Amino acid sequence: MELDNRKKRILQAIVNEYIDTVEPVSSNSLIDKYGLECSSATVRNDMAELEKEGFLEKTHISSGRIPSTKGYRFYVDKLLNEKNLTLNEIKYINQALENKVNEMEELTKIATNTISDVTHYTTVSIEPNAKKQKIQEIKFVLIGTRMLMAVILTETGTIKETIIKFDNDISQEQVDTLNIIFNNKLRGQYLSIIDVPMEKYIINEMAYKVDVIKPIINQITKLLNDESRIYLKGANRALDNPEFKSGDLAKRFLGLLDRKDFISDILENDEEFNVYIGNEQNGLKDLSIVTFKNIVAGKDLGTIGIIGPTRMDYSKVISVLKYINKELNKNMNNELGSGKTD
Repeated sequence: MELDNRKKRILQAIVNEYIDTVEPVSSNSLIDKYGLECSSATVRNDMAELEKEGFLEKTHISSGRIPSTKGYRFYVDKLLNEKNLTLNEIKYINQALENKVNEMEELTKIATNTISDVTHYTTVSIEPNAKKQKIQEIKFVLIGTRMLMAVILTETGTIKETIIKFDNDISQEQVDTLNIIFNNKLRGQYLSIIDVPMEKYIINEMAYKVDVIKPIINQITKLLNDESRIYLKGANRALDNPEFKSGDLAKRFLGLLDRKDFISDILENDEEFNVYIGNEQNGLKDLSIVTFKNIVAGKDLGTIGIIGPTRMDYSKVISVLKYINKELNKNMNNELGSGKTD
């Protein structure tokens, strides 16, 4: 449904007021504060129409209204204006992002921490799906007569490490051969090929037994399927919101954080921004998640999600996300421009 300009302004004012006050909104509280330039009776009539159309809800404890899921959706899609960050917020973000990092993937963790600190919401991030990345280099290091360390470097700068144990001794000469063959066959390939039997890639050129290859493949596959690529910051932040005084919502929120598969499904999308609001998504009743794909210097560093109540300050969250991503890109471009390769 398309709303006329006056109803849009009233809905926008109600959402903003409810985000600020956590109190059901009445017509009297809107007119002067938001400069609506119409009578209280007109505002009441429009609020009743907005409720009838499903954009607002009336609570049982007040004559005021609060936004519905449909109202929040219209607000996010059509009415949201990005907020200017305060000087203190900008200073804090800039200082946090000055950290020097040795691996690109650390940038997403730094951004996740900073977003949680500035927005006061729970923030979760997920590394890019390793299987969708290309291999830049694989290196095997002998750390014992029957033990190897495998290090995989992807084109995005992500580094994966794992230890591989063998039943029999393995020599440095064999390790040198492994390095040559694995890199010749796999450099530039997607990591997803490690999911299929790799004997067809390697075994014909390898003088060693299959029992040398299989432990390597099995351990690397296990590494790529590891859920540890999900990173969480500020799990207690959401509980500071008044809505979470309800034990039921707090319990559902904490349960959501334990559902790594659910979080992965939401975060693993190809869109720059996504906003999941309440009942629009199964499992998110009275909760919202804003997701943002963190692209820095042209490289996909994964996706960041901000979790909070449906009364989330969407404008603030999106403004913080965009500013942090802009600063990360600026810092990285400065690093690349200076010739540094950390």
